Amino acid sequence: MAERALPNAVEGTPVGDLGRRLARRRTELGLTCGEVAARAGLAPSYLRHLEEHPGAAPGTGVLLRLAGVLGTTLNRLTGGDVDLPPGPGRAARRAEFTELDAEECRALLGTHGVGRLAVSTDEGPVIVPVNYSVVDDAVVFRTAPDTTPARASGRRVAFETDRIDDALSQGWSVLVRGDARAVTDPDEVRRLGERAFSEPWAGGRRELWVRIESAEVTGRRITV
Repeated sequence: MAERALPNAVEGTPVGDLGRRLARRRTELGLTCGEVAARAGLAPSYLRHLEEHPGAAPGTGVLLRLAGVLGTTLNRLTGGDVDLPPGPGRAARRAEFTELDAEECRALLGTHGVGRLAVSTDEGPVIVPVNYSVVDDAVVFRTAPDTTPARASGRRVAFETDRIDDALSQGWSVLVRGDARAVTDPDEVRRLGERAFSEPWAGGRRELWVRIESAEVTGRRITV
């Protein structure tokens, strides 16, 4: 299978990102490597090569076939939208809006690792992104004492996470409202460290755990 440089529209893709994006999108759709390869007319071994080798650079035709099979766009598959906010795609003609029940909301909440925390401060409301986990039906995250997320402790807050698929103009969001508190009990701190899977992307010493008890959970989904 011939390989060549990516076209101008997708130049600048970080090395290794293509394989990671291929594997992630395939996993999101619940497809095996063999299934995607068969639908795209590729050898499974070649698709595994693309996913596992950072230097792989397939031709535009291969990328377009893979994007079609994976229900995405060439730009998104190659990371061309990495610095763009979600949502520039046009609405679908036959979009359907539905409310999610509490069980589905909690299931979706548990699959993510980044959400937005809304907290009221003396200067006004603030919304910041945080890496989070769900432990015992509560949203937990780790931060530093002098940060904006730390100011959530002792307040009623809102927390939102979502997934937006620009390629198909669909997605979902889950909203949690509840009371936040700093975790100070050493046993609970140790237990959260063992059970939480998400590490703060911001780095540095972030040893303050904050827990949000989900008093109210709602969600919505847009499908095509």
